[in-house]
Amino acid sequence: MMESYLTIREILHRKHFESIEVIAGAKGLNKQVKWVHVVEVIQIKKLLNGYELILTTGLGWKKDKHLFMSLIEQLIESNASGLCLEMGTNTSSVPPEIIQKANKHKFPIIIFNKEVPFVEITQDIHSLLINRQYKMISDLESYSQQLNKKLLEINDYEDILKFLQKYLDLQIIVQFNENERMLFPDLLEEKKKKITDILKGSVTSSSQQVAKQTVQILGNKYAELIVVSETREITDYDYLLLDRTSTALAQHFLRNLFIEEKKRMEENEWMVDWLDGRHTEQDIIDFISYHQSDIRVYGGIVCVCKFHSSFKAKNMDLTYFKLLFRTAFEQHGFYIYTAEIRNQLIFILVNQRSLPNWKERMQKGFSKIKTDRSGKLNVNSLSFGVGKYVNKLNELDKSYQTAKETLFIQKNVPEESKSYYYDELQLYRIITIMNKHTDLNEMVMESLKPVIEYDKKYNGALLETLKAYLACNGSKQETAKKLFIVRQTLYHRIDKLEKLLGEKFMQPENRIILELMTVAYDYLIKMKEKQNHTTQ
Repeated sequence: MMESYLTIREILHRKHFESIEVIAGAKGLNKQVKWVHVVEVIQIKKLLNGYELILTTGLGWKKDKHLFMSLIEQLIESNASGLCLEMGTNTSSVPPEIIQKANKHKFPIIIFNKEVPFVEITQDIHSLLINRQYKMISDLESYSQQLNKKLLEINDYEDILKFLQKYLDLQIIVQFNENERMLFPDLLEEKKKKITDILKGSVTSSSQQVAKQTVQILGNKYAELIVVSETREITDYDYLLLDRTSTALAQHFLRNLFIEEKKRMEENEWMVDWLDGRHTEQDIIDFISYHQSDIRVYGGIVCVCKFHSSFKAKNMDLTYFKLLFRTAFEQHGFYIYTAEIRNQLIFILVNQRSLPNWKERMQKGFSKIKTDRSGKLNVNSLSFGVGKYVNKLNELDKSYQTAKETLFIQKNVPEESKSYYYDELQLYRIITIMNKHTDLNEMVMESLKPVIEYDKKYNGALLETLKAYLACNGSKQETAKKLFIVRQTLYHRIDKLEKLLGEKFMQPENRIILELMTVAYDYLIKMKEKQNHTTQ
C-alpha cells in the first residue's frame, strides 16, 4: 500500500533532525503530518486545521510557562501532530507540567539542541508531502481502474473486498445488518467478538481506528463497508479508497439486482397463472421455497399499480420502480413477486410476519415510494389498489380481483375519502354496485332533493351541516365546533332540516339512508367532474 502521508517518526529521519531529542509524547510519533507551520505567536487555535507539525523558537512565550501551557492546550485541542522547539535564545527548558500534559495526550514535543534553518525544513517536508499527494492521486486512479476492471470480471462481491483488504492490509468488514457481516480476512471467534463489540460501541480501544462508508442502492442503505486498523492511523487516502470501493460494491449489487429482476420477468407467465387461481397451494409453496428457502408465510395480498395514460414509461424507469417497490416493502416483512399485464404492474406481497399489523407495514412502504426523489419516477402518475388479504396463497386470485376493483372504485371517490385498500372502501363498493344496477341519481334525489334545492336557492349550507351532524352522531356541540359556527346558527339549520326532511330524520333507519345518500351524492359529483374532464 502506498503511504499517502508522513509520520513524525519519518520526519525525524530527515535532514536537520540529527541533533534532536523527543522529550514528551513518544507514543504519538506515528501521528500523520499534513503540513508544517512556523509559529511564534500564542493565539493559534483558529489558524489550524489539524495534523500540523509546529516549528517554533519559543519567542511567543519566552519564560512564561503559563503562555507555554496555553499554546500546548490549543495545539492538542486543534489536533496538531506535534511541536518542534529550538532551544537557545528564547527558551532554555521545558517545564515538567508541560511534559506531563504532552505525555498524557501522546503529543510529541521534540527539541532541537542547536540552531536549525526552519525555512529549509519546511521546504523539504512540503516538497515531500506534495510529491506524495501527487502519488496518492496517481495510485487512487490506478486503484479505481483495477477496481472497474474487476467489476467486469467478477461474479462475487467478496472479490472486491479481498482486493481492498490486500491493498490496505487492514481488517475489512461488510455489514448488511446487525447480525449479518463478512470479515476479510476471516478471524477466530474471540477476535470476531472483539470486532463486534467495537462496532456496537460497547467497548473502546485507543489502538483501534474505525472508518465506515455506507453502500447505497436506490437511495437506501444496502450495506456498510468498514475498515478497522490496529497498527496505524486511518488516513484520508484510506477514506478515498473506501469511497471508491463502496461505489464499486453498489454497482455490483445493483447489477445483480437488475439481473434478478430480469429473471423475475421471465417468471411472469407463472405469476399470471397464479393470479388466475390455476396453481395449488403446494405448487405455490414449492415455488416460494425455490426462491427463498427460509421464508415464513402468513398469507398474502395483491397490489395493482396502474400508470396513468400521461406517464411515459421507459424500461429503465420501470425497472427502477420495481426495485424501489421491492426494497421499500421487503424491509417491512414482505417478499415480493412481480407480474406485468398490459399497462399494470401487479405485486404479490407474501407476508413473512404476523398478521395484525400488515397494513401498517404496507403504509410505511408506500410512504417510502411517495418520498422518492430520484427523478426517475413520477409518483403522481401512479395509482395503487390493494386487494383483500387472504390467508391461503392459492386464493390470491380473490385478492387480485378485489385490487382491480379498488382501482376502479377509486376513480369516483373524493380525495379526502380515497384509500389504497379494498377493505376501507366498503361504502363506496356498495354505492358502485347501486349505481350499476339502479338509477343512483334518482335515489339520491328522493332523499336529498329538498336540501339540495334549498342550498341552491338560498346558499344555506344545509347539506354541509347535515353531513357534519351525521358524522358527529347527532352531537350539536361537536357539529358546531366542526363547522366553526355558533350553536344558535346550528339550531336554526337543524330546524330547517327537520322541516325539509321530517322531524324523524335522525332516527336509525332514516339516518342510515341519509348517510349513504350523502356519500353517494359526493360520488356522483366526482364522477360527473371526471366525465367533464374527459370530454374537454
